[in-house]
Amino acid sequence: MGRKFFIKTFGCQMNFNDSERIRGILRTLGYEPARSWEEADLILINTCTIREKPDQKVLSHLGEYRKIKEKNPKALIAVAGCLAQRMGWELVKKAPVIDIMFSSFNMHQLPELINQAQAGYKAIAILEEPPEDEDKVWEFPTERDNPYCAYVTIIKGCDKRCTYCVVPKTRGRERSRSMESILEEVRRLVDEGVREIHLLGQNVTAWGRDLEKPVPFSELLYEISKVDGVERIRFTTGHPKDLTDDIIDAMADIPQVCNALHLPVQSGSDRILSLMDRGYTKEFYLERVEKLKEKVKGIALSTDIIVGFPTETEEDFEETLDVVRKVRYEQIFSFKFSPRPGTPAAEMEGQVPDEVKTERMTRLLELQKGIMSEIAKTYEGTVQEVLVEEARDEGTLVGRTTTNRWVTLEGDRSLLGKIVKVKVKKASPFNLDAELLEVVR
Repeated sequence: MGRKFFIKTFGCQMNFNDSERIRGILRTLGYEPARSWEEADLILINTCTIREKPDQKVLSHLGEYRKIKEKNPKALIAVAGCLAQRMGWELVKKAPVIDIMFSSFNMHQLPELINQAQAGYKAIAILEEPPEDEDKVWEFPTERDNPYCAYVTIIKGCDKRCTYCVVPKTRGRERSRSMESILEEVRRLVDEGVREIHLLGQNVTAWGRDLEKPVPFSELLYEISKVDGVERIRFTTGHPKDLTDDIIDAMADIPQVCNALHLPVQSGSDRILSLMDRGYTKEFYLERVEKLKEKVKGIALSTDIIVGFPTETEEDFEETLDVVRKVRYEQIFSFKFSPRPGTPAAEMEGQVPDEVKTERMTRLLELQKGIMSEIAKTYEGTVQEVLVEEARDEGTLVGRTTTNRWVTLEGDRSLLGKIVKVKVKKASPFNLDAELLEVVR
């Protein structure tokens, strides 16, 4: 009977991509996926610490998972990711049930950490800096949930110093992966049937600046587009300051680059943006948006917004609503400000009461709900190209447009992995109901 693993992932797409690689590492060690944590020999939680809520969820799950030791004393409990990096041994003291702990710096050390834990030691490997052999992680396979769309991490860490953010501490400085290593993974993925490549980084548009011979991110987009079989390219998450004209031109010029972009604004108030140390103004951000809309036909934009940053006034919040009205985002990821230990914003005076944050969040979501409904209606009657990714009920398929809209259509499983043209019959904010017109390729 083979050993089984169970992975619970919190947080961003980077974490989900890390979990795919951890699955690949565990597969090389002979582990099989468990159907539930109750039957696992190794339970691993890949953590996020961007806000307080995920921290609490991790401790809650650890409390639940400790029960496994009663029926399987040799079972191992592991914690990976950003919370592990931020808290270190403090987390082990809070949850002594942890056998293994590591961060995104040293995923490649998991095999030896498992050996240590099986020998009865606490295998805790939290490093101050990324190790010299960090790139060994790219040698391991990834095991993906989606056979047609794949995440590819191209840069780790962040050199920005946003006053609310723990990422520079938990993920370290920016480290670009070599173009050769990225293209090698892209070619392998295409050979396995992947049609859409989604490039990932805490600040993906900063890729290439720290290489021995600096390379602009736009050049990487061109090189990936030349790989035979790459049908679509997306990238997340960039910083508005790093969205240079050459990147916008490349998005317009390369057919495979999707006309969708996540561009975090965080606030529309220049005063709050300055306190956040975001490095741009509302005017600069809107100018980038205008250029994107002018160059990239039909671009769909999404964003992140923090509500209730310290000292945020009603006037500041109105500036944020003004940005939302002007840009007309297809999707907004909004969060109430959550003070993170060790960040400058956590110590700022003028913390906004929670009831004020809640009231402002309600107004923001109400505004966005109306915009999303209006945008959805513009899809009705249009013809869209869809990559078919999943078969649900008998005869029901699900895919996405280039603008990252989910589409439901009727068809058989032979269409999986195909790019098809559909006509949108009915549109809601979160789904387009469509009929198949033809298979494109």
